[in-house]
Amino acid sequence: MDALAGLLDGPRARGAFLLRMVMDPPWSLRIEDRAPICLMSPTRGEAWIVPASGRPVLARAGDIVIVRGPDPYTVAHAPDAEPSTRIGPGGVCTTLRGEPLAQSMELGVRTWGNAADGSVTMLVGTYLMEGEISGRLLDALPPLLVLTAEEWSCSVMPLLDEEISKDEPGQSVVLDRLLDLLLIAVLRAWFNRPGADAPAWYRAMGDPVVGPALRLLQNDPAHPWTVAALAAKCGVSRAGLARRFGELVGEPPMAYLTNWRLALAADLLREGDATVEAIARQVGYGGAFALSAAFKRVRGLSPQEHRTNCRNGKGIPASAEAGGRVGP
Repeated sequence: MDALAGLLDGPRARGAFLLRMVMDPPWSLRIEDRAPICLMSPTRGEAWIVPASGRPVLARAGDIVIVRGPDPYTVAHAPDAEPSTRIGPGGVCTTLRGEPLAQSMELGVRTWGNAADGSVTMLVGTYLMEGEISGRLLDALPPLLVLTAEEWSCSVMPLLDEEISKDEPGQSVVLDRLLDLLLIAVLRAWFNRPGADAPAWYRAMGDPVVGPALRLLQNDPAHPWTVAALAAKCGVSRAGLARRFGELVGEPPMAYLTNWRLALAADLLREGDATVEAIARQVGYGGAFALSAAFKRVRGLSPQEHRTNCRNGKGIPASAEAGGRVGP
């Protein structure tokens, strides 16, 4: 399992917010949905992305942009355009005064905008829930990431463009998987570009000593690893592995393993109904008490409190289910 696979294999898009946006100037959207990641790609025309802090960025047809939440940002026809529309949590669309707009701007299945034949068309895909395993990945990304059409190409984009407005059985699952593939393709291109400042854990995967150790920990977190056992598997001394691992990854092997196990456990608690005891054994703890103690020490709450908090406040807001959400 490589670095990206390890970090993206657990949390996956589930009922992601996807639509084709069609706009004609003047237009300006204030995005306040607090989503962890949003991908945007103009397929016609261009758009400005204006972060809460930092310089505005122009995205042209074929470029792709990743905006990392939860800070608000603006998407508009011009960098100084005053917002007239607000997109809130769950994709709820209103005027700045709170008046609903979703119905008046609906243009078809997963198609939304102010003009059916607008000069700007943009594909938008948003992850609505923060995945715990991807936290390390999110921390490595800038608030605003842009790849130009000259810097990347991906066969997933035309397929997403084709599928996004279809209304067939299982379509939401198809779109979720396409969004996942698109995200992985963009991140791979971003980290592999010339002069990229890739995160330490990503670069470490190519190291002849640390790379194998990371793969062992990621592939089998339930194994009773020690630094000595890990070093023996990698064919190096215990001291040599500990020193090299700390230099490249930024933390000791066992600290990395603890964080990895707890991230896996956090996802399992949020996404399924398995008992804390079963999850503990799945991720490498002797039982529910050991997992609870580690979870409380590192995250400041118990596994059950984490599960309850996720189910009470981490899903799609009730307002989106009640109406007003952009798209179907």
